[in-house]
Amino acid sequence: MIPRLKTAYDKEIISKLMSKLNVKNKHQVPKIEKIILNMGLGEDASDGKKLKTCIDDMSLITGQKPVVTKFKKSISNFKTRKGSNAGVKVTLRSNKMYEFIDRLVNIALPRIKDFRGLTSKGIDNSCNFSFGIKEHIVFPEVNFDKVDKIRGLDITIVTTSKSKEGALELLKEFNFPLTNKKG
Repeated sequence: MIPRLKTAYDKEIISKLMSKLNVKNKHQVPKIEKIILNMGLGEDASDGKKLKTCIDDMSLITGQKPVVTKFKKSISNFKTRKGSNAGVKVTLRSNKMYEFIDRLVNIALPRIKDFRGLTSKGIDNSCNFSFGIKEHIVFPEVNFDKVDKIRGLDITIVTTSKSKEGALELLKEFNFPLTNKKG
Protein backbone atom coordinates (compact mmCIF):
# COMPACT_ATOMS: atom_id res chain seq x y z
CA MET A 1 0.00 0.00 0.00
CA ILE A 2 1.32 3.43 -0.93
CA PRO A 3 1.66 5.85 2.03
CA ARG A 4 -0.70 8.79 2.25
CA LEU A 5 2.07 11.39 2.21
CA LYS A 6 3.72 9.90 -0.88
CA THR A 7 0.53 10.24 -2.91
CA ALA A 8 0.02 13.76 -1.52
CA TYR A 9 3.58 14.64 -2.56
CA ASP A 10 3.09 13.28 -6.08
CA LYS A 11 -0.33 14.86 -6.67
CA GLU A 12 -0.30 18.16 -4.73
CA ILE A 13 3.03 19.13 -3.18
CA ILE A 14 5.09 18.96 -6.39
CA SER A 15 2.77 21.39 -8.19
CA LYS A 16 2.69 23.78 -5.19
CA LEU A 17 6.47 23.78 -4.91
CA MET A 18 6.89 24.33 -8.66
CA SER A 19 4.90 27.55 -8.40
CA LYS A 20 6.48 28.73 -5.13
CA LEU A 21 10.07 28.07 -6.20
CA ASN A 22 9.58 29.13 -9.86
CA VAL A 23 10.74 25.78 -11.19
CA LYS A 24 9.78 24.65 -14.69
CA ASN A 25 10.62 20.93 -14.47
CA LYS A 26 9.06 18.69 -11.82
CA HIS A 27 12.37 16.82 -11.43
CA GLN A 28 13.98 20.03 -10.11
CA VAL A 29 11.52 20.17 -7.22
CA PRO A 30 13.22 19.26 -3.92
CA LYS A 31 12.24 15.98 -2.32
CA ILE A 32 13.08 14.08 0.82
CA GLU A 33 15.75 11.52 0.03
CA LYS A 34 16.11 9.70 3.37
CA ILE A 35 15.68 10.09 7.14
CA ILE A 36 18.41 9.11 9.58
CA LEU A 37 17.55 8.45 13.24
CA ASN A 38 20.37 8.21 15.76
CA MET A 39 20.24 7.34 19.45
CA GLY A 40 23.48 7.75 21.37
CA LEU A 41 23.72 5.52 24.42
CA GLY A 42 26.55 7.08 26.41
CA GLU A 43 27.67 4.90 29.30
CA ASP A 44 24.84 2.41 28.71
CA ALA A 45 26.42 1.22 25.45
CA SER A 46 28.61 -1.33 27.21
CA ASP A 47 25.60 -2.94 28.97
CA GLY A 48 24.11 -5.65 26.76
CA LYS A 49 20.58 -5.52 28.25
CA LYS A 50 20.28 -1.75 27.87
CA LEU A 51 21.62 -1.96 24.33
CA LYS A 52 18.98 -4.59 23.49
CA THR A 53 16.14 -2.43 24.92
CA CYS A 54 17.37 0.52 22.83
CA ILE A 55 17.45 -1.66 19.72
CA ASP A 56 13.91 -2.88 20.49
CA ASP A 57 12.60 0.67 21.08
CA MET A 58 14.21 2.00 17.91
CA SER A 59 12.84 -0.89 15.85
CA LEU A 60 9.34 -0.21 17.25
CA ILE A 61 9.61 3.49 16.36
CA THR A 62 10.92 2.98 12.83
CA GLY A 63 9.68 -0.46 11.83
CA GLN A 64 13.22 -1.40 10.87
CA LYS A 65 16.08 -3.03 12.80
CA PRO A 66 18.78 -0.49 13.76
CA VAL A 67 22.52 -0.81 13.26
CA VAL A 68 24.78 -0.64 16.32
CA THR A 69 27.34 2.12 15.74
CA LYS A 70 30.92 1.86 17.01
CA PHE A 71 33.49 4.46 18.05
CA LYS A 72 36.09 5.14 15.36
CA LYS A 73 38.85 6.20 17.73
CA SER A 74 39.69 6.16 21.43
CA ILE A 75 39.32 9.44 23.33
CA SER A 76 40.34 9.31 26.97
CA ASN A 77 38.42 12.44 28.04
CA PHE A 78 35.16 10.90 26.84
CA LYS A 79 36.09 7.43 28.13
CA THR A 80 35.61 5.85 24.72
CA ARG A 81 37.48 2.91 23.25
CA LYS A 82 37.92 2.24 19.55
CA GLY A 83 35.47 -0.42 18.40
CA SER A 84 33.18 -0.23 21.44
CA ASN A 85 29.44 0.47 21.05
CA ALA A 86 28.39 4.12 20.68
CA GLY A 87 24.68 3.95 19.88
CA VAL A 88 22.09 2.77 17.37
CA LYS A 89 21.20 4.21 13.97
CA VAL A 90 18.45 3.67 11.38
CA THR A 91 18.21 5.00 7.82
CA LEU A 92 14.69 5.13 6.39
CA ARG A 93 13.95 5.40 2.68
CA SER A 94 10.90 5.28 0.35
CA ASN A 95 7.62 4.06 1.88
CA LYS A 96 8.86 3.64 5.48
CA MET A 97 10.26 7.17 5.32
CA TYR A 98 6.90 8.68 4.33
CA GLU A 99 5.07 6.66 6.99
CA PHE A 100 7.56 7.84 9.62
CA ILE A 101 7.11 11.50 8.61
CA ASP A 102 3.36 11.09 8.88
CA ARG A 103 3.60 9.65 12.41
CA LEU A 104 6.24 12.18 13.46
CA VAL A 105 4.34 15.29 12.36
CA ASN A 106 0.81 14.21 13.25
CA ILE A 107 1.31 12.11 16.40
CA ALA A 108 4.75 12.36 18.02
CA LEU A 109 5.60 16.08 17.83
CA PRO A 110 2.22 17.23 19.24
CA ARG A 111 2.78 14.90 22.23
CA ILE A 112 5.96 16.71 23.29
CA LYS A 113 5.47 18.63 26.51
CA ASP A 114 5.56 22.45 26.04
CA PHE A 115 6.17 22.08 22.30
CA ARG A 116 6.37 25.38 20.47
CA GLY A 117 7.60 24.18 17.10
CA LEU A 118 10.88 23.24 15.47
CA THR A 119 13.35 26.00 14.68
CA SER A 120 14.00 26.68 11.01
CA LYS A 121 17.66 27.27 11.92
CA GLY A 122 18.12 23.46 11.83
CA ILE A 123 18.77 23.54 8.07
CA ASP A 124 22.49 23.14 7.40
CA ASN A 125 24.59 24.19 4.38
CA SER A 126 23.79 20.92 2.59
CA CYS A 127 20.06 21.81 2.90
CA ASN A 128 19.36 18.95 5.32
CA PHE A 129 17.16 19.50 8.37
CA SER A 130 18.31 18.16 11.75
CA PHE A 131 16.63 18.31 15.13
CA GLY A 132 16.55 16.41 18.38
CA ILE A 133 13.83 14.89 20.51
CA LYS A 134 14.60 14.70 24.23
CA GLU A 135 12.19 11.85 25.00
CA HIS A 136 11.77 8.85 22.73
CA ILE A 137 8.55 7.96 24.55
CA VAL A 138 6.56 10.54 22.54
CA PHE A 139 6.13 7.87 19.88
CA PRO A 140 2.98 5.82 20.59
CA GLU A 141 4.70 2.55 19.62
CA VAL A 142 6.93 2.69 22.71
CA ASN A 143 5.26 1.33 25.84
CA PHE A 144 5.94 3.88 28.60
CA ASP A 145 5.64 1.27 31.38
CA LYS A 146 8.39 -0.95 29.97
CA VAL A 147 10.96 1.83 29.39
CA ASP A 148 13.93 1.65 31.78
CA LYS A 149 15.37 5.06 30.88
CA ILE A 150 14.12 7.96 28.75
CA ARG A 151 16.52 8.61 25.89
CA GLY A 152 16.90 11.25 23.22
CA LEU A 153 16.84 10.91 19.45
CA ASP A 154 18.59 12.85 16.70
CA ILE A 155 16.64 13.04 13.46
CA THR A 156 18.16 14.21 10.17
CA ILE A 157 15.99 14.70 7.10
CA VAL A 158 18.12 14.62 3.95
CA THR A 159 16.66 16.64 1.06
CA THR A 160 17.68 17.08 -2.57
CA SER A 161 17.18 20.85 -2.36
CA LYS A 162 19.85 23.20 -3.68
CA SER A 163 18.82 26.11 -1.40
CA LYS A 164 17.76 26.52 2.21
CA GLU A 165 14.55 28.23 1.08
CA GLY A 166 13.63 25.22 -1.05
CA ALA A 167 14.22 22.85 1.86
CA LEU A 168 12.17 25.10 4.16
CA GLU A 169 9.25 25.21 1.71
CA LEU A 170 9.40 21.42 1.28
CA LEU A 171 9.20 20.86 5.03
CA LYS A 172 6.33 23.36 5.35
CA GLU A 173 4.39 21.46 2.68
CA PHE A 174 4.81 18.28 4.73
CA ASN A 175 3.22 20.20 7.68
CA PHE A 176 6.35 20.41 9.82
CA PRO A 177 5.66 22.86 12.69
CA LEU A 178 8.51 25.28 11.92
CA THR A 179 9.17 28.57 13.71
CA ASN A 180 11.51 31.39 12.71
CA LYS A 181 12.85 32.18 16.15
CA LYS A 182 16.04 30.66 17.52
CA GLY A 183 15.48 27.59 19.60
